[in-house]
Amino acid sequence: MAEDQNIEYKKSWRDEYLKWICGFANAQGGKLYIGIDDDKRIVGVENSHRLLEDIPNKIATTMGIVCDVNLRKKDGKEYIEIIVEPSNVPIAYKGEYHTRSGATKQQLRGTALQLFILKKMGMSWDDIPHPSATIECIDEEAVKYFVEKAIDAERLSPSARKDSVEKVLHNLELIDDENHLKNAAILLFGKKPQHFFGGVEFKIGRFVHDNTDLIIQDVVTGNILQMADEVISILRSKYLISPIHYEGMVRKEPLEIPDSVLREAIYNAIVHKDYSGVSIQMKVWNDRIELWNDGTLPEGYTIETLLSEHSSKARNKNIANVFYMAGFIETWGRGIDKIRNGLKDAHLPEPSFQEYCGGLRVTIPRAKLLSDLLYYDTQKLSARQKKILNMIRKDIMMSGNMLSARLGVSLSTVRRDIKALTKMGVLQYAGSSKDGHWEILKEIGTK
Repeated sequence: MAEDQNIEYKKSWRDEYLKWICGFANAQGGKLYIGIDDDKRIVGVENSHRLLEDIPNKIATTMGIVCDVNLRKKDGKEYIEIIVEPSNVPIAYKGEYHTRSGATKQQLRGTALQLFILKKMGMSWDDIPHPSATIECIDEEAVKYFVEKAIDAERLSPSARKDSVEKVLHNLELIDDENHLKNAAILLFGKKPQHFFGGVEFKIGRFVHDNTDLIIQDVVTGNILQMADEVISILRSKYLISPIHYEGMVRKEPLEIPDSVLREAIYNAIVHKDYSGVSIQMKVWNDRIELWNDGTLPEGYTIETLLSEHSSKARNKNIANVFYMAGFIETWGRGIDKIRNGLKDAHLPEPSFQEYCGGLRVTIPRAKLLSDLLYYDTQKLSARQKKILNMIRKDIMMSGNMLSARLGVSLSTVRRDIKALTKMGVLQYAGSSKDGHWEILKEIGTK
């Protein structure tokens, strides 16, 4: 058999191969063969009987585990088979932790080591108590917000309104036996969680041509439980379009991308983020939205796994539980399906999912609002109005004075044309007078 995550061949024994045994024990287990070269040819071993005694003793002495060490023979040559069972506790070799990834051995250090040990102990990063955080760091209003959401979702009794902040956190198991707040409590309900963790931000940027063409940006901070509300509010006011239509006499202004789809994608990014990493990033382009969160997929999961029926494996178990209690997410691994089905129901293109830069990137196409949602007779546009749209298409930060100078007409004339284009539903201005920009709502063949 070829070398893989479960098999390793060595021509002769060296004590350093105890690290490989440590790696197998910390991964899925495996077999180490001594006396077989990389080409899988049996070259044999000398002093096989001494090795049968020495190897098990060294394994037990250095790592405290027991492995099957067997003598095998083929074609008149002896070789040794070492069978390593996976361990449910972390195994160290002389203070070092090794694991198996593919056909290679890797030493675990830093954050990777911390997360590995937590996983072996059945814990997640958000389960770690933070020694310097106190109950004074918790925002009482954030806790009340959670309680109301959980009651509305019928996942918490109305009597919880009378519970103290401490009792709510205890019931959610966000305070340990020594009354230390867990990381999850600070992230979910903290007044300023970014004072404790560097990556607690949600960055939004508006791009046009490439990654260097950043027009406007916002950074959302604060607790992660209420973060999605603020992100949606900012998207609605500055980044996305809300086409107006009427149902009877009722005026409707839904977002171009359904609120439920955006929230599901945002919730997934927040819940599954690696909070030892960097900020969540959302890039809004003319034709798409890209949402990226730090953190690799669960072990054994691929993009294909996400797109098929799968179980939910939360990176941050406590955070996921609170979002579930609040009615924000389910626990059945249905988040991806809800995004896809929500876009399909809105007659929007299929999203895409990619493993990218150590995290997951979700790309949601934007609607072709001009051709799909609106209609206008292009013959009603004047030649100057078409020129204005062409100029704005090339530079959405174009000011009235700039348009006036380039067209060779007065500013009042430009303003009349812009007012007419806005009234037609062809053009709108998004954002403030200082950092806002133009949005062309309808591509109408102005060239």
